[in-house]
Amino acid sequence: MMINFILNDQKVASTAKANERLLDILRTEFACTGVKCGCKEGECGACSVILDGRLVNSCMVAMGHVEGCTVMTIEGYRKTERFAALDTSYASVSAVQCGFCMPGMVLASECILAKNPNPTEAEIREGISGNLCRCTGYNAIVQAISIAAKEGEGLW
Repeated sequence: MMINFILNDQKVASTAKANERLLDILRTEFACTGVKCGCKEGECGACSVILDGRLVNSCMVAMGHVEGCTVMTIEGYRKTERFAALDTSYASVSAVQCGFCMPGMVLASECILAKNPNPTEAEIREGISGNLCRCTGYNAIVQAISIAAKEGEGLW
């Protein structure tokens, strides 16, 4: 049975079993290695993707639930103008160190700004609360999202 969905704006089909994890299929079948395998329990956010407009932990999503859905990974998001704004803001405040959490953190940032283009600090902190960062800490990340909101006005 084929599982059909849209991945990074492209129609794709997978022969994965319905109970296989989206995380594993994205990495192995579609070479989306920006989707990181951190905890396999839905706690760290390293495997975050945008599924039908919502941030989800792909380690917790069975392929059977992906049929007919739209999935965006960091590989697809990197091609957008919104990514460029976030990339610039993250770099401007040195909000990146090892980079392991960054794909998920950037996608969380997108979801925060898509929901509210002018979020408060509390809304930003809530929005990234499912994404762990052990290197940078959160203050620079919060600052980067605030900068992107201001300087990317009209993008979200």
